[in-house]
Amino acid sequence: MSRLLFVPARVVAANDNGAVKSTDPAIVEAALRHFAEHGLGAARAARHRAEQAFFADKQPEYRWWLEICRQLDRRMAVIAARELQA
Repeated sequence: MSRLLFVPARVVAANDNGAVKSTDPAIVEAALRHFAEHGLGAARAARHRAEQAFFADKQPEYRWWLEICRQLDRRMAVIAARELQA
């Protein structure tokens, strides 16, 4: 086969968005349990819990729930953090 006809393809995973996710086992386990409980609405539920903690001035709880949201839906967590810090 001619080298002109062969173009190497770049193989990149479809979900490879370059985001760095937490490898903290506690966060990963909590996110999985939260997903098991809430299904596809888990990220939204985690965001809601983060918002509640933020407005109750419970910063450690806010960061916990925001990180769980980030594990489930990075974009939603970025938007939530931006809106709450504004």
